[in-house]
Amino acid sequence: MSVAPDKLVHNLVSRLRLRHLPLLLALARQRSVSRVAAELNLSQPAVTKTLREIEDIFMVPLFTRTRRGLEPTPTGLAVLAHARLTLADADALGRELAAIEAGLSGRLRLGVIPYISRGVLDTACTFGLAQTPRVSVLVREGTTDELVSALREHELDCVIARTFFAPGADIVQQPLYREEPALVVPAAAATRLARGALDWHRLAERDWILPPPNTPIRRTINTIFAVAGVAQPTPMVETYSIKTMATLMRRHPAATTIVPRAVANELVEARGAVVLPHALSWDLPPVGVMWRRQPVEDDVVAALVACLRALPADLS
Repeated sequence: MSVAPDKLVHNLVSRLRLRHLPLLLALARQRSVSRVAAELNLSQPAVTKTLREIEDIFMVPLFTRTRRGLEPTPTGLAVLAHARLTLADADALGRELAAIEAGLSGRLRLGVIPYISRGVLDTACTFGLAQTPRVSVLVREGTTDELVSALREHELDCVIARTFFAPGADIVQQPLYREEPALVVPAAAATRLARGALDWHRLAERDWILPPPNTPIRRTINTIFAVAGVAQPTPMVETYSIKTMATLMRRHPAATTIVPRAVANELVEARGAVVLPHALSWDLPPVGVMWRRQPVEDDVVAALVACLRALPADLS
């Protein structure tokens, strides 16, 4: 059955309500009318009736019944994707208005990767305090993939992460700085490992601390071993936490890792770790700032980007 576009648009504008969207997302999540009824504290007939109303608005089924429960139709998948964005935008608007009511000029939701230079992190985290009136800033930490996904889902306004080569038409990115790699080991092992040429076979036998899988820096470290003709080591610990790495460097003499120079400096400052004097090279993408491409520029995001781009090279 074909759907008349004009009729559908009329239905969406005049009949679709924001309260309909949480129910659709709950159905997609629970795949069961009874479980959704329990989650939303509604009766099952009320859930079924509301779903029929919503499907009448769209003039096609949004879910089908299968052995595994309710499954979204192709139209349902498209509606769910927009529902997530709409509710994320509604949540962001509500919190921004609350910030303005409190005397602030707005709110910025910022995502950062754990491996980031101190100068960039300081500038990003204190950005809101430097504005007049001040801006409320939410800082969320995660991997590049997680943060870019959250940016696309409208859960974040701006991300400082590894720039990627094909961001897509929806994402704008501005590289900020590149980093050189550093090989870090506990102080107790540094003298022995620093002697002679770099022996990747011997290093691969140590207890490695590596970033989580499927992150740009993990893929880059795997490439370093592949170029050296050595099998990638099985990590003892997978973490992005600098604090966890510092603890392992102090307490485990076989711990070894490769991190950006700025992170290596923090591990050395925490005591117990030493950077080996071996020169390494990698093709790790630069750290950059990313934001969604929009018809109207977000003034707060634009101001943050300007602050980051104005940083001296030694701070980045």
